[in-house]
Amino acid sequence: MSLYRLLLVLLISVSFSAGASAADQVKERTILPESVERILAAHKMPVDSLSIFVQQIGEDTPSLAVNSDVPRNPASTIKLLTTYMALEDLGPNYRWKTEAYLGGKLRDGLLDGDLYLKGYGDPYMVVERFWLFLRQMRQRGLLNIGGDLAIDNSYFDVPNADPGAFDGQTFRTYNVVPDALLVNFQAINFIFRPDPLTNRVEVIAEPWPTNLEIRNEIQLADKKCGGFQRGITVRVTDVPEQNKVTFAGRFARGCSDYYLSRSVLQAPSYAYGVFNSLWQEMGSDLRGGVRIEKVPEDLVPFLTVDSPPLSEVVRSVNKWSNNVMARHIFLTMGVERFGAPATLDKGREAAYMYLSEDGLDFPELRLDNGSGLSRKTQISARSLGRVLLAADASLYRAEFVSSLPLSGLDGTLRRRFRNEGLTGRMHLKTGRLTDVFAMAGYLRSRSDNQYVVVTIQNYDDAHRGPGEEIQSALLRWVYQQ
Repeated sequence: MSLYRLLLVLLISVSFSAGASAADQVKERTILPESVERILAAHKMPVDSLSIFVQQIGEDTPSLAVNSDVPRNPASTIKLLTTYMALEDLGPNYRWKTEAYLGGKLRDGLLDGDLYLKGYGDPYMVVERFWLFLRQMRQRGLLNIGGDLAIDNSYFDVPNADPGAFDGQTFRTYNVVPDALLVNFQAINFIFRPDPLTNRVEVIAEPWPTNLEIRNEIQLADKKCGGFQRGITVRVTDVPEQNKVTFAGRFARGCSDYYLSRSVLQAPSYAYGVFNSLWQEMGSDLRGGVRIEKVPEDLVPFLTVDSPPLSEVVRSVNKWSNNVMARHIFLTMGVERFGAPATLDKGREAAYMYLSEDGLDFPELRLDNGSGLSRKTQISARSLGRVLLAADASLYRAEFVSSLPLSGLDGTLRRRFRNEGLTGRMHLKTGRLTDVFAMAGYLRSRSDNQYVVVTIQNYDDAHRGPGEEIQSALLRWVYQQ
């Protein structure tokens, strides 16, 4: 750590431990918009739980700064930092590759050996692209595989942690752990379709891995349509040689189709099951099983495919707050600076190094995995505001800003601020964890001035209604400026 950085850390530490002067504290609190103060008071939330940073683009000082230097958990708004750094450090045209290798002779369409698939962290290998990958293999003459599917995911060195360690929700798709050969975000969309004629509920999986057994114990019931998961319970059994999900409960006869997305298989098992399913649909045969193994050094790629460019990937990350994609980007920054395999430590070090090079030195910043799905991540509202100001001045401003949800129109903001003056006037990223509610982005005011706006609140039940009320009141206040 440089002497300058050390002194800055000590200065801020002393400042927070001793607290700002009483006059400064009063000054910050009195500049809160009345509408925000009123909501805080109504919910008995202290001003100290909230950080705000608002600055008009082109101005040197913020229009509003309340507790703006306090380190807080920003939830998913930290994805703004991850994607900004990636665009600047890797470039908007950066692409990931995925390779296939033949572990034997190919004669008359039959591979006398194993097929190796090696991933390099492509975060957007969705089913459609995976199908094209397999289709291209067939076009090159590979029709049947006599051996195993060997998966090489060694490019990422990520601890084999329980996906549910964060909040106990092991099978939720937002908790998927990164893998160098990640297919379709490791998600399965289950469709539940009532059929009164047979008195059954049909269960459809898309995609449907061949190694996944679905047990359907759902009963049709004469009741009102509604309730948590429409009354469906999910139980997953994952033991060697068996991957099974059981659905039970009572589903209303009058309900329409119900959709439920879950991640119920581990990454290599999922990739194998989806590969085999698509391969069979094409009329091809995989005669062996699956194993995890590095590609032998003497083999050369049979087929290499590239991902969409980073500029497209960050749109999915920010528009829909995709955690595993953000984590892949974070790991990729580390591996590009320090070499394979990718690790979280390399990702963190690459991020701190880039920020230092860019003149964005945030002493309070604590990074974990780049997605915001963490209780360890911390940043101040002012620092996040500085990221947005830097992005506005970037060569890649258009790529970055257009990746953010547009108020009332798309992404995670498609249902907020509809049919009012704020519709289409804000590009904002929101973040929510238990007791955390945050928002950061750009707003064009009624007078056509552009503002950077950041709010972060860490307090009991902030993730529920109060946090959104406070956030909306602040945005409407900025809009009136």
